[in-house]
Amino acid sequence: MDNQGPSRTALVTAYARAYHQIADQPRILTDPLAARLLGVTADELTEFGRPAEDRPGSDVDPGILRLGVSNRPRRLFFAARARFAEDRVAAAVAAGVRQVVILGAGLDTFAYRNPHPNLRVFEVDHPATQAWKRQRLAASGIDQPERLTFVPVDFETDTLATGLESAGFSRTDPAVFVWLGVVFYLTEDAAQTTLEYIARQPEPVEVIFDYLQPADTDEERAQLQARANRAAAVGEPWFSYFTPDDIATQLRALGFTDVEDHSATDLIAGYLDRTAEVEDEPFQALRPVRILRASRSGFPASF
Repeated sequence: MDNQGPSRTALVTAYARAYHQIADQPRILTDPLAARLLGVTADELTEFGRPAEDRPGSDVDPGILRLGVSNRPRRLFFAARARFAEDRVAAAVAAGVRQVVILGAGLDTFAYRNPHPNLRVFEVDHPATQAWKRQRLAASGIDQPERLTFVPVDFETDTLATGLESAGFSRTDPAVFVWLGVVFYLTEDAAQTTLEYIARQPEPVEVIFDYLQPADTDEERAQLQARANRAAAVGEPWFSYFTPDDIATQLRALGFTDVEDHSATDLIAGYLDRTAEVEDEPFQALRPVRILRASRSGFPASF
């Protein structure tokens, strides 16, 4: 990623959430701060959503516009995975959890919309992305909540344990870890190391993350490889893939007793109540994408 600013992934996701607020009905995720954080208006977002040949010139990377705004299936998944995570946090708070760690927070706005007054939020991210976000927060007039702590971690030189410890995270209290849009950019060993750290948190503990599963057919493998090549071309290559059975086995070996795994299309359909729609061809590009939650102590199921 660019060490002087936000990752492309963070921007894609933020533009998707912002455009979702004005383009999709019913709305899966309500996020009134997304556009404000980016510094874009509803009119500008609408222009971004028009076909490329109809859209006026823009300083924003065209790839970001296409992936984060114009691509409806992906846009709905970004909204659905954030909603899923926020719903899980709400369930954890009801069970007595008072701290949540957002790993790879990017331009996520949950901490600034946090409806749980006793919940402490730790945002963990690369220092460059976090610094740019803090500049945008100041420029847009979005205040830093008292219960939010920024945790800059460069995994090339720092560890998650050290970063969280120095930020005041309680290693002896229950927690939820939200880890969206990150795992496939890590090696399997790096992902395993983070999961081991999370698994050592006292009960109740839960982790929510999305991942990519390998393709089953030659056609799907070619499509997935093309997408991986595009990601690598902008400096954000994919490194890890898991089958649902394999990741469930790994999680149970770490002590997680409850694993709930959804395909991207099932997750979207669950929020829209439109199963037939997500079976259409445009949504099939989401087939490799899955999201799960793994917990100890019996948090209630989501669906």
